[in-house]
Amino acid sequence: MKIYIAGCGGMLGEAMHKVLGQEHELLCTDIDLNADWLKYTDFRNFDEYKASVEAFQPDILFHLGAHTDLEYCERNADDAYRTNTLAVENAATIANAHGLPMVYISTAGIFDGEQLTYDDWDQPNPLGVYARSKYLGELLVERRVEKYYICRAGWMMGGGPAKDKKFISKILKQLKAGAKEIKVVDDKLGTPTYTIDFANNLHALIRSEHYGLYNMVCGGETGRFEVAAELLKILKIDGEIDLQSVSSDYFAKEYFAARPPSERLVNYKLDLRGMNLMRDWRVSLEEYIRDYYAEYVKSFAPNY
Repeated sequence: MKIYIAGCGGMLGEAMHKVLGQEHELLCTDIDLNADWLKYTDFRNFDEYKASVEAFQPDILFHLGAHTDLEYCERNADDAYRTNTLAVENAATIANAHGLPMVYISTAGIFDGEQLTYDDWDQPNPLGVYARSKYLGELLVERRVEKYYICRAGWMMGGGPAKDKKFISKILKQLKAGAKEIKVVDDKLGTPTYTIDFANNLHALIRSEHYGLYNMVCGGETGRFEVAAELLKILKIDGEIDLQSVSSDYFAKEYFAARPPSERLVNYKLDLRGMNLMRDWRVSLEEYIRDYYAEYVKSFAPNY
């Protein structure tokens, strides 16, 4: 297939390029040209986006990019909606004009956390600007695009030191800086999602033509504190680092945006279709560190 991937400069885009590029012809675009395989296109500019897609003549349109920093979105709501919602409307219009199937990436963060787990059919109730902007993107795609895949990811991990700006990277940066004491919240539950696993499962899905909305997260129920503990165990430094549990109030000034107490997703539809390829998060985390961080961790995890 010819696959157009918009907003491909981040951690998920790196995995898409790695996985899908082995078998398909890709055009990967972004406004941040941080890799030599990226071409410039701003998907917020409808005419620019449309011209870029039409010149490539793809078989399917992937729309990946978004502002994912919750605090940024709260401070810059106009930009968040312009990037996370209106740009999805641009993609939907382009996909419809050419009869293209469309892939839209959503998030576990669209739920309010009142339940412990959420399947594909549970009703979202977004708490903040980021979550609302992403959920509105889901609604746009469902209502306007004939053939679509909406895939909800959980707590993303992937991309390595250059692209990972999420939880795993933040812990590793503290360790790299010499921290012997790490504070992690113990009141946030969720589901890690390895970008490589996500790309592999999405690849299988687009070949199946089972269009629709899917939760797509790694297996295993966990929380932030348990993920940090497993990371230290993998690195073989769990006996050397003082991992302290704190409530979210401890970080309230830095992370002031509303976050659901639970973002745990269940891949129910993938299970029903026999298409759930997502591995247990512990297995994926171990592979992620091995494949992306082996050199990076040497200075503080000499026995890894």
